[in-house]
This record gives sequence, C-alpha cells and structure tokens, in this order.
Amino acid sequence: MELILNSLESPALTKAQLAELMFEQIGLNKRESKDMIDAFFDLIVEKLLSGEDVKISGFGNFQLRTKTPRPGRNPRTGESITIEARRVVTFHASQKLKEMIQNQEHSKS
Repeated sequence: MELILNSLESPALTKAQLAELMFEQIGLNKRESKDMIDAFFDLIVEKLLSGEDVKISGFGNFQLRTKTPRPGRNPRTGESITIEARRVVTFHASQKLKEMIQNQEHSKS
C-alpha cells in the first residue's frame, strides 16, 4: 500500500496528518485512525522505556543508549563544562529504507 502525501502542507509529517491519511486512504473513521496512531507510538515509547530495542522491518531500529559524562565547552563563553550522563534514542535506517532513498535520489537526477 502506498500513502499519497500530496495533501500535506508541511515538510514534516505529524501524527495528526498520519491519522488523516489513514482516514482518507484506508477508510478507518477519524477516531479509530487517531487511536491507532497514538497506540502505535505509545507502544514504541513503552518498549524503549523498558530498555527494549524497537525493530520495524523494512524501516529501521530505534535504540535507547546511555551516554557517559564527557568534557565539553560552552559555545558562548568558551568555558569548559562537563556534559552530564544522559539517555538518548537513536534511529538506524534499515538497508531497505536506505536503498529506497538512494534510488529516489538517482531517479530525480
């Protein structure tokens, strides 16, 4: 199934726009579409918070990483500071997604 994104006004795709596209192209009602999108993202967040990686076949992997404290510099003052330890989410595109993006770039040339 291919979603047609012509109706999007912004270059960013929002959850509300995803729900609208599901309503228009799949036929779910607006409430079901919104609930499905919200449930999908809630599940991803829940799995990441529990320490699990999220792998979406053909799309990519979301992983939670813990970054250790490291030295840094305040860009305004040049003062040395310590950047505290933190947890971050990383995304790595699947090979299939990378190839699709690469092929699209070559077909535009």
